[in-house]
Amino acid sequence: MVHPTLVERAKLFLYRYFERIFVLLLVGAMVVIHTLVEQKFAFLSFYYLPVILAGFYGGRRFAVVSGVFVASLVFFYQAVQGLDMLPGLYAGALLGLVPWAGFLILTGYVVGRLAEQREARLAEVKNAYMATLELLAFHIESSEKHLQGHSNRVAQLAEAIALELKLPEEERENLRVGALLHEVGTRDQRLLRLLSRSESDAAVPVARAMHGAAAIIAEYAHYYEIVGEDWDIDALSIPVTVKVLAVADSFETLQMSTPVREAFPKWRALEEIEKGAGKTFAQDVVRALRVVAGRPEVSTPLAGLKVV
Repeated sequence: MVHPTLVERAKLFLYRYFERIFVLLLVGAMVVIHTLVEQKFAFLSFYYLPVILAGFYGGRRFAVVSGVFVASLVFFYQAVQGLDMLPGLYAGALLGLVPWAGFLILTGYVVGRLAEQREARLAEVKNAYMATLELLAFHIESSEKHLQGHSNRVAQLAEAIALELKLPEEERENLRVGALLHEVGTRDQRLLRLLSRSESDAAVPVARAMHGAAAIIAEYAHYYEIVGEDWDIDALSIPVTVKVLAVADSFETLQMSTPVREAFPKWRALEEIEKGAGKTFAQDVVRALRVVAGRPEVSTPLAGLKVV
């Protein structure tokens, strides 16, 4: 498995513990301001920035809770030490702080709502995009009876393995798209060139997935030229997404009948994959496949989709 860089590990850590880090930063900033700054009341506008950040990344609920938390700390400081005025929560202090706290919480709510609406629209676009790719894969494979539904099953299995390996969401999206198009992409290089054009619009998540999928398909096209009995696969610089795709594709292919052999039962296909662990297939990916393959099968609407 390819180890992430220091920057990537820092990003993963930040995303995973964003709420805790955010609260610590808020408390730390408040302590610094109320300890070192003399004009404390003038710095109340500073708290709009973290509340806006909370709304953008955490949604309206997190932003409102952050606004209430900040306002509570400010009121506590006013009651104990005072903000450029006498300590206490008397009428004059409340007249200055209550409107500020109200606008702070309202700002967090509005920004959080807008961020949630943006995420919902992006999710709709992404779902439509994935549905189009799934239908495209069904249509392409419909000309070959033994391949019908293969890419979609590989995509579902690859995503399940990626979840078991706890890969980031962006890598899982790239892997799913690459799995849907791996049969076409390895045969027709024009598809890779088309997907690579999306790099110019990398600000859109769908475009990033297209470009990431192109890189996975391109690497997978040469996968079996690199791996073999002579090398430990974990020592090779192959992206983990490509290793997952290789295991998912081989596992599903073994369970398909071809003109020259019958389909392997699920347990037999798993045994064949395990024989190549450490050389042809990454050991951690094979372990994840063993966990995923041991789960009961769940029928999905996609499984019953047929192209006429």
